[in-house]
Amino acid sequence: MNKLIRVLLIVVAAGLIITVINSFFVLREGWQAVITQFGRPVGEPVTEAGLHFKTPFIQDVTRFEKRILIWDGDPNQIPTNDKTYVYLDVTARWRIVAPLVFLQAVNNTTRAMTILDDIIDGTVRDLVNKNNLVEIIRSSDWSPETMVNEETAEEGIRYGRDRIAAMIYTNASAATAQYGIELVDIMFKRVNYIETVQLKVYDRMISERKRIAAEKRSQGEGLKAEIMGKVQRELKEITSAANREGQEIKGRADAEAAAIYAGAYNQDPEFYAFSRSLESYRQTMGDNSRLIISSDSPFYRYLKNID
Repeated sequence: MNKLIRVLLIVVAAGLIITVINSFFVLREGWQAVITQFGRPVGEPVTEAGLHFKTPFIQDVTRFEKRILIWDGDPNQIPTNDKTYVYLDVTARWRIVAPLVFLQAVNNTTRAMTILDDIIDGTVRDLVNKNNLVEIIRSSDWSPETMVNEETAEEGIRYGRDRIAAMIYTNASAATAQYGIELVDIMFKRVNYIETVQLKVYDRMISERKRIAAEKRSQGEGLKAEIMGKVQRELKEITSAANREGQEIKGRADAEAAAIYAGAYNQDPEFYAFSRSLESYRQTMGDNSRLIISSDSPFYRYLKNID
């Protein structure tokens, strides 16, 4: 009898302990919870971390994260308005802001990812289809003045990639609110041309670089011609100045020589004439020279008087 009572007391104590344990739950930091009774939500969601009470056995706790979660879509090839396919890889950040609505509409994070796939992918595809390729490739701060391109400069940029991403965020946010989900942001993680378009882009880039190189070479040749022209002009100026100075020096030397000759002649004209004649004889007659002149030639004047 005593043994039976002891067993009953142990069972009752264990039941009380289990009941007490089941009456409380701990909510960690960064989490939120919804209390349900037989599958139906009861009361307001619990958003504060700590120890909380619930009715044991008949109430359950469903926990959801409050932290920002990451959604990564599958890369897709999407046609643009100008019938060109572009390769897009989009990512988004989101969080659960209405856990009760989220529980009723979505139930779990896995299904939430599927819903975000449908909403974001559909919104991205819709806006990409309505815009040309250049709008997806160029950033919103691009202007025709920053780059000259025969395709983009004429067409111009209305929105740009950043504004289109903002439009996608606005449209998708309006659709996710009914699920208790708040989108924090949506970004293009990767934007690229498909392989067939890449070849055309590379060819255009090569021709553009060749045009720029030819322009640079032309500018270099022009600068070279300008520098060579300056060098030639400076060289001519220096040569002309040197020739002028040489002529001036030569003129002064000739004048001095003439003055010396004139002074010598004035001192003794006869001796000067004799000296000049001897110098002429020395220059015109050599060992193997024969001079034929008439006897009345002035050049023969001093030769006939040698004896």
